[in-house]
Amino acid sequence: MWLQREIVLPAQRRGFHLITDIIECELPELQDINVGVMHLFITHTSASLTLNENADFTVRSDMEKHFNVLVPEDAPYYEHTYEGSDDMPAHIKSTIIGVNHTIPITNGRLNMGIWQGIYLCEHRDSGGQRTIVVTINGE
Repeated sequence: MWLQREIVLPAQRRGFHLITDIIECELPELQDINVGVMHLFITHTSASLTLNENADFTVRSDMEKHFNVLVPEDAPYYEHTYEGSDDMPAHIKSTIIGVNHTIPITNGRLNMGIWQGIYLCEHRDSGGQRTIVVTINGE
């Protein structure tokens, strides 16, 4: 079985947002798959996806703080500045973190570690809605 669907996420403030529940709710077909894979791809250049801690919200705020230090705004060497001071850093963060993940599906559930969750990493102050293309292959 193959399935592909676009999930449009509502606009979020800048930060790391746990979206596992949204993804699972939008894909009731998961429960019918015994063995498979789910591929997630975000169609934006200033947001990214990652898997990380799903229990303690301070991990998400610490990730945001760290990436803001690692990739600062208003660096004097940025040339791409006409979309705002958060734009070029957003592109860099998206490149570092990545725009896709593949997650195994086992017995109708995403086969992630007990403390793992899917994050939308919003790197713009006002990024708007974000679209994720989900492709599932399984039986």
